[in-house]
Amino acid sequence: MHIAEGMLPAQWAVGWAVPAAVATGLGLHQIRRDIGRDPSRKPFYALLGSAVFIISLLPIPVPIAGTSSHPCGTPLAAILVGPLASTVLGGLSLFLQALLFAHGGLTTLGANIISEGLTGSLVGWAVFRLFRRFNLSFASSAVAAGLLGDLAVYLVTSAQLGLALHGGQPLGAAVITFFAAYLPTQLPLAIGEGIFTGFALRFVARTRPDILGRLRIPAGVMGCDR
Repeated sequence: MHIAEGMLPAQWAVGWAVPAAVATGLGLHQIRRDIGRDPSRKPFYALLGSAVFIISLLPIPVPIAGTSSHPCGTPLAAILVGPLASTVLGGLSLFLQALLFAHGGLTTLGANIISEGLTGSLVGWAVFRLFRRFNLSFASSAVAAGLLGDLAVYLVTSAQLGLALHGGQPLGAAVITFFAAYLPTQLPLAIGEGIFTGFALRFVARTRPDILGRLRIPAGVMGCDR
């Protein structure tokens, strides 16, 4: 999710920055409207933004790959505040990580927002709501949202790298090559993010059901014991 500074040609960096700016603007509008209706939501957004920042920065060892990686956090955030607001939280985290920790870059910020912020949010949010609509359990829906949202981030990142760097290689082969390089490290992390998302949402459901009550998730959301 952290494409490094200078890895994308200028036209691709600008090309990804445009939709990232649109998604961020829409997300900011949603956050302002939500806080305008209920000012007590402001600390919740701040807390959730801090959680996304820490989750997506924390390096976790992957023993089978001999390296480390990190989860995304945006699937969890999207379930709680919606995908556009979550895109803003992910984008702010990516900006601070690029500025302070050299994780990702400023010229590649648009591409990283599209992959981690928008894709992770949309897929996590959509998977959770779809699973709940088909009456799958709260826990399994949350786990699937975290797992598939995480993998979707890296699939889109692979596509971004493939589009920009495939050279004379067929595009499909380049994307598969990049994604295959991510999988040994990221698949265990995706499973871990799924489990973490499940536990986190279960905790919220048990301790602050009022937060989930605002989300208009399909009926049965409080059935977290299933």
